[in-house]
Amino acid sequence: MDHEMFAPQVTALGGDYRVITWDERGHGKTEFDGKPFSYWDSASDCLGLLDHLGIKRTVVGGMSQGGFLSLRVALTSPERVRALILLDTESGVPAEETRAAEQGMVDMWLSVGPIDDLANPVAALIIDDPVENQKWIAKWQAGKKEAMLEPARCLHGRDDITDRLGEIACPALVVHGTSDVAIEMHKAEILAAGLSGCDGVVKVPGAHAANLTHPEPVNAAILDFLARLPD
Repeated sequence: MDHEMFAPQVTALGGDYRVITWDERGHGKTEFDGKPFSYWDSASDCLGLLDHLGIKRTVVGGMSQGGFLSLRVALTSPERVRALILLDTESGVPAEETRAAEQGMVDMWLSVGPIDDLANPVAALIIDDPVENQKWIAKWQAGKKEAMLEPARCLHGRDDITDRLGEIACPALVVHGTSDVAIEMHKAEILAAGLSGCDGVVKVPGAHAANLTHPEPVNAAILDFLARLPD
């Protein structure tokens, strides 16, 4: 997916906050050299973007993979992160059978592209909303199938940082869709429990991209969290 998945949050927050959306390597409009990368590299990219924009300290957040790299931003440069917003994400890695099933979808995508027989179940897994499904499937089918290669390698090659969560001391908001089967709820609970600045999981309706399909409760949780942050 890309930065447009946060359109509901930009609308809700934009009147009172400066909201910056960006595309990770291999995604959206970001120019990509096709070389292997990790979420630690993406964390460095995020910090580089903050440097470019002259931002010394900010709230960093993301959904799923965006959460993976946001946690790594906080571990890399804790002084730059005022707080974390973590949506439908985790600190660990998938079980081997889950990873194998995902890799099967990746292999098919790289071979024949996101044809309907593949794109429809992927959209149902991630989004699970008839209108939004079709919008994102159209985006996927307009892109180059080879673009999936390195982002998928990054996804499946990530390290488990659960044992490092205790190093993160900033306030953290963990929001998770109750129907998320891509990352199960118990993984969000492990994440929340490991973060000293988190008060537990905020459970909202929706699947993996709950911020896109059920923005009202997600935005309400974010606004409340931001309003309560210490100066």
